[in-house]
Amino acid sequence: MSTPPRWPLRVGLVGYGFAGRIFHAPLIAATPGLELVAVCSGQRDAVLRDWPQVTVTTTPETLFTLPDLDMVVIATPNATHADLAITALRAGLHVVVDKPFTITLEQARMVAQVAREQGRFLSVFQNRRWDSDFLGIRNLITTGQVGRVTELESRMDRFRPQVRERWRETDEAGGGLWFDLGPHMADQALQLFGLPDLVQASLARQRDNARGDDWAQVLLTYGERRVSLHCSLLSAWAGPRFVVHGTRGTIVKHQADQQENQLRAGMRPGDPGWGDDPDDMLVFDGADAPRALPAPPGDQRIYYAMLRDAIMGCGHNPVPPIQAVALMAVLETCVLSSRRQMALPLPLTEQERQDWLQAGP
Repeated sequence: MSTPPRWPLRVGLVGYGFAGRIFHAPLIAATPGLELVAVCSGQRDAVLRDWPQVTVTTTPETLFTLPDLDMVVIATPNATHADLAITALRAGLHVVVDKPFTITLEQARMVAQVAREQGRFLSVFQNRRWDSDFLGIRNLITTGQVGRVTELESRMDRFRPQVRERWRETDEAGGGLWFDLGPHMADQALQLFGLPDLVQASLARQRDNARGDDWAQVLLTYGERRVSLHCSLLSAWAGPRFVVHGTRGTIVKHQADQQENQLRAGMRPGDPGWGDDPDDMLVFDGADAPRALPAPPGDQRIYYAMLRDAIMGCGHNPVPPIQAVALMAVLETCVLSSRRQMALPLPLTEQERQDWLQAGP
């Protein structure tokens, strides 16, 4: 892949809903070497109020043909990701896709193939890899604080009893809570432990008048190790974000990373206090009281900084296509497992498994 002839890289954003407005635009603007130059949205006034210097287009195709554009970020409804990514890649652009990458494993493989054919960088915005809670838990696991890990519980619970009129809460392709929060939790599990032997899932609609799944319980099996992923929209009291059991003790992380809350409140990445997490991690090792260890600060800008470096030829893709394909295999297999009410292996080819190992966690 050739390096672009200029610095900074010129970035276009497709979609200015929650993900585009709260996450992508601020993170791109706060990353040295990236310049947000165009946004595709029907909310022209809202875009220009926040980013008066950008060009606003009404269609993705118009944005893709703007001169001197290097990269586009796809932050549109899930069902549109594959087609838009393919169109952008064939226009010669590097592409970031918000999670989930696509809505089927077949689509994921197709988009990855187009990226190979076009010689463009393709990446997925797995921003939760740079959350304070996950960074802290991963560090404690890596350094052996609780010995060999035997069990991990990951929870992302909300209390939203009223069904809202939005595509994320419908039964349309790519809708439902599992495709909203599942990509975060499953990706973190894959980063910690690799590909599971078996996947077993139960998805449900628990709220009155729910149209899409709003509760999920997933079990990933790694030999004798078990990883449990849970998300719900009817949890008025949320359990710990992470619980990790091992042969030497237990880690508990109660509160989640604060970057989303900070962005919602109008804080910009890099402001004083950005990514700080006041909630300590607790390590229980059989003593009378747990050890309290500070959580490291989170910083989701690292994703875009790593991708910038990769495109400029001095780093590696933070989320390469094979990791996106493997995660899509997990997400899709969970849906099938819930329907069949049985544990299932991942439908990855031997070549894909080898590619996963070469890419590394």
